[in-house]
Amino acid sequence: MSKRDIHFVPHPDGWAVKREGDERASSVHERKADAEEAGRDLARKDEVELVIHGRDGRIQDSDSYGNDPHPPNDQKR
Repeated sequence: MSKRDIHFVPHPDGWAVKREGDERASSVHERKADAEEAGRDLARKDEVELVIHGRDGRIQDSDSYGNDPHPPNDQKR
């Protein structure tokens, strides 16, 4: 089974941490910072991408915790 990225997205009760493709949230948090921390922990554990969404639902940023096929150019190898 392939590993699926972790997203944290707006939720009626605050912010939800969801695994890509799942309908239900892994966890729901009142504060965005708490959702981000929980999402980072899952992404590190599973070595996948963390996708950060804004209040409008649009992607704001992402961080890779796995084998990134396209690492940033500014990192030394």
